[in-house]
Amino acid sequence: MEKKEILRKVDHTLLKTTATWQEIRQLCDDAIAYGTASVCIPPAYVKRVKEYVGNQVRIGTVIGFPNGYSTTSVKAFEADDALKKGADELDMVINLGNLKDGMVDCLRNEIRTLKLLCGRRVLKVIVETCELTQEEKILMCQVVTESGADFIKTSTGFGRAGASPEDVALFAEHIGPGVRIKAAGGISSFEEAEQLIRLGASRLGTSRLVDLMKREEAHE
Repeated sequence: MEKKEILRKVDHTLLKTTATWQEIRQLCDDAIAYGTASVCIPPAYVKRVKEYVGNQVRIGTVIGFPNGYSTTSVKAFEADDALKKGADELDMVINLGNLKDGMVDCLRNEIRTLKLLCGRRVLKVIVETCELTQEEKILMCQVVTESGADFIKTSTGFGRAGASPEDVALFAEHIGPGVRIKAAGGISSFEEAEQLIRLGASRLGTSRLVDLMKREEAHE
């Protein structure tokens, strides 16, 4: 698989708490230059990024990030605010405590609430696989499918572990029609990225692949 083809599936990401405007602007410049699927940035930068990039690259941001235990009304406010400021895609974190408590209806209703706000814009549901049992991962495939979200996403990148081939393969087996997979967290090589794509991921959350391309070009 060509590296450029892989980059078209990348959400070029910068979510560290110390991210500056200069770093965010460089992220956007690189995303445009290398043709990534989107940028994924902190909510506080959405309006400024929209003014900076216009329609040159899709803008993604995070909701309830990274812990997921905000109330549904808070997540809905965050989502509405981000969408009004120009976000094209939202990556929301589920309430893991609700999942552990078996409160599946709460999870389903929360995702539906945010998808209703998104309309035709993209909603990705982060389930933080490193905290889940196999049964919980399969259950979340069902919940995300029933809720009408666009993607199930492996990880925040802030947990104990990120995307694994095993989890992507498991998702591919259990998601319903119309649901896609985003693998995120710890993706550090084009070889790893290609493996995850071949297993079923259609989006990758990472900044390292663009950085690798830039370094390769610098040494040519």
